[in-house]
Amino acid sequence: MARSVWKGPFVDQYLLTKAENQRAAGRNDVIRTWSRRSTILPQFVGLTFGVYNGQKFIPVLVTENMVGHKFGEFSPTRTYAGHSGDKKASRV
Repeated sequence: MARSVWKGPFVDQYLLTKAENQRAAGRNDVIRTWSRRSTILPQFVGLTFGVYNGQKFIPVLVTENMVGHKFGEFSPTRTYAGHSGDKKASRV
C-alpha cells in the first residue's frame, strides 16, 4: 500500500542533514545509511550512498531516474545461485 500523498515522501531526517553537509563541503564521500525505507529525493542526485543490505554497504550513485524510489530497491539482500538440481541449465 502506498503512502498518503498529503504526508509526502518519507526520508529519515539524518539523511537530509548529511546530504546538505556533503553538498556544502563539496566532497564526494560515501554516505553510509541503514535506512533502506527512505525515499530518494531530488536533493540526493549526484551523491553516493552506501546502502546496507544486511551484510555490507552497497554503493549507490543516485541519478535522476531514481528519484521517488526507495534506497532498498538498489541494494539487493538476497543472491540467487540457481536451483541445485537443475543440471540442464548448467550444460547450456
